[in-house]
Amino acid sequence: MAADVAAPSPAMTMRSLLLRGMLAGIAGAALALVVAWIYGEPQVGNAIAFEEAHADHGAGHEVEVVSRTVQKTAGLVTAVGFYGVAVGGIFAIAFAFAYGRLGALHARATAALVALLGFVAVEGVPFLKYPATPPAVGNPETIGSRTALYFGMVAIGIATVVGAVVLCRRLAPRFGTWNAVTLSVVAFVLVNAVLFAITPKPDAVPHGFPAETLWDFRIASLGMQAVLWTTLGLLFGWLTERAVRR
Repeated sequence: MAADVAAPSPAMTMRSLLLRGMLAGIAGAALALVVAWIYGEPQVGNAIAFEEAHADHGAGHEVEVVSRTVQKTAGLVTAVGFYGVAVGGIFAIAFAFAYGRLGALHARATAALVALLGFVAVEGVPFLKYPATPPAVGNPETIGSRTALYFGMVAIGIATVVGAVVLCRRLAPRFGTWNAVTLSVVAFVLVNAVLFAITPKPDAVPHGFPAETLWDFRIASLGMQAVLWTTLGLLFGWLTERAVRR
C-alpha cells in the first residue's frame, strides 16, 4: 500500500504565493509612483530643460512621439505598474524557494530577508557601479551598451547574493550563525569590489550638468526601489503569515 503524501498547505501553493506577490507588487508600485511624482519627475523635467538648452538647434527638432504629459502620467503608471507586478511574481518564486531553507524563520521573517537580499542584488549592487541617470546624461549613441552593462551588473548582483547565502549556510554548522553571516558578507563585498574594478566605467556626466539635479534624481530612483522592495517584504509576509494561521 502506497504511503500517503501530505498535500501542501493552501496558503503555500505556488498559485497563492504568486497572487500575493503580484498584489504586494501592485501596492509597492503605487507607493513608488508617489515617490516618482514628488521627487523624480521634477528632476526629469530639469534634465530635459538642460538637454534642450544645449541642443544643436541648427540640426532640427526630433518629432515627439509621446508627449511629456503622457510620459509622466499614463506612461509612468503603466511602466511602474507592470514592473511591480513582474517583481512581485519573481519575489513570490524566490520566497517559495527560500522558505524553510534559511533556518527557523517564519513567513514574515523570510519575506523580509528575501526582500532585503533582493534589493541588494537587483538595485544596490548595480546602483553602486551604474547609478540611475536622467535624460541628457551620457552619450545617446551608447544607450545599448550602457543598458547591457547595467543588466550584466544586475546578474552579478544576483549571483553574488545567492553565492553569499549558500556560503553562509555551509559555514553556519561549523562557525555558528553570526560568524557565518560575517564571513559571507565580507566575501560578498570583496568579490563585488574586484568585479567593480574590472568592469567598464560609466559614461562621464556632460559638462555643466547640474550636480544637484543628478544627485536628487539618483536618490529618487533609489527611494522608489526601496519603497517597492520594503512594501513587498512587509505586505507579502503579513499576507502569507495571516493565510498560514487560518
